[in-house]
Amino acid sequence: MHAITIPQPGGPEALVWAEVPDPVPGEGEVLVEVVASAVNRADLLQRQGFYDPPPGASPYPGLECAGRVTALGPGVSGWAVGDEVCALLAGGGYAEQVAVPIGQLLPVPEGVDLATAAALPEVAATVWSNVFMISHLRPGETLLVHGGASGIGTMAIQLGKAVGARVAVTAGGPDKLARCAELGADILIDYREQDFVAEIAKATDGAGADVILDIVGAKYLDRNIRALAVNGRLAVIGLQGGAKGELSLGALLSKRAAITATSLRARPQAEKAAIIAAVREHVWPLIADGRVRPVVDRTLPMTEAAEAHRALEASTHIGKLLLTAP
Repeated sequence: MHAITIPQPGGPEALVWAEVPDPVPGEGEVLVEVVASAVNRADLLQRQGFYDPPPGASPYPGLECAGRVTALGPGVSGWAVGDEVCALLAGGGYAEQVAVPIGQLLPVPEGVDLATAAALPEVAATVWSNVFMISHLRPGETLLVHGGASGIGTMAIQLGKAVGARVAVTAGGPDKLARCAELGADILIDYREQDFVAEIAKATDGAGADVILDIVGAKYLDRNIRALAVNGRLAVIGLQGGAKGELSLGALLSKRAAITATSLRARPQAEKAAIIAAVREHVWPLIADGRVRPVVDRTLPMTEAAEAHRALEASTHIGKLLLTAP
């Protein structure tokens, strides 16, 4: 088969479409013929040499895909050759084929075409696990989503609204904020022009945000704590603004607040399977009835993965960037 390889870490030009050995499904795995994959920030880090795949994972980038099952490994039940699926991956999505543990497989949601389904697994699993399974967002609470126009952000807005929360977002510029509003965001904050701490306080009569989903990290740490409500929960899922910051434990104590920090890729298969099962139970019905939908900025051929990486680095996109296999 062919896959996007990284012979040497570097810029987008480091991505090379090359012939590589075919994957073989192991115990409890299926082989998927990839129709499409999607681009995530982790792929950029891997390309730059900062985020190696977990032991035993495919060396090629790509943390999600959609396609058709073409072979079953030993011990597989519940899936058949020809099934149309999407999947959460530890790597290998930028390829013509990938072996996937069955616990990370999902059927394509009703009403979504096969290629577009590649936009769903990573964002759905990330948002559901952090905002709902860990942070326990409840109806009537306020959710603040940083990067509201990103793939993660567009999913978080829709899921927050679907469960009856009030959703605030930060994004850069009126065009991105307008798209967030179309998806249901109630409080729109342009981080280039406005202080999100002050804006959240104003919008909540000083109460603050009950849950904050943060992709920025250190740069926002102090402000996130100040923006939290009493008993608030901060979920850190990215480090775009740095990995080290100062934290006032006094401020945290005074609000009886909690901070969690998670990544998805390196979790054990059993944990990923539990998250995927929850996504199938709770998120897939919302997609089937049209209350939640994938948001795709553009689709490029997988051989042009470098261009997709440039677009993601420029942060001009809204939603997901997809790569279609030849």
